[in-house]
Amino acid sequence: MGKISKKIRQLVADRAEHCCEYWLSQAKFSPDYFSIEHIIPSIKQGVDHPDNLAYSCLSCNNHKFTATFALDPLTGLAAPLYHLRQDNWNVHFRWSDDLAELVGISPSGRATIERLHLNRENVVNLRRLLIPIGKHPPY
Repeated sequence: MGKISKKIRQLVADRAEHCCEYWLSQAKFSPDYFSIEHIIPSIKQGVDHPDNLAYSCLSCNNHKFTATFALDPLTGLAAPLYHLRQDNWNVHFRWSDDLAELVGISPSGRATIERLHLNRENVVNLRRLLIPIGKHPPY
């Protein structure tokens, strides 16, 4: 895989509305650095095409690493991670009543939350700070 061009990087960030595509944090409020990551990792024949690229905070990218499957904590069975370009967010996730935590409503949703640690303490705290000022959820 070659280097991803600045133009493609900008396209991916703009498409994501400058939010981590996994936990929907806006880059301007996140303590993490943001990068372009492969939904299907290069090591698993993922390509550098925009349809396989996501805007992701460094923590999500690091927790996902090269995984495409993870264990569903409810069933203990392997489930595919949420695919940002093929899956519908509302089929796999919902917000908790207070909007601070992601709730997995499918095996893929639960496995993705678990693998990427989408409810890690600093993320939940950031969401709680952004809710009263109308910045979370971002859309």
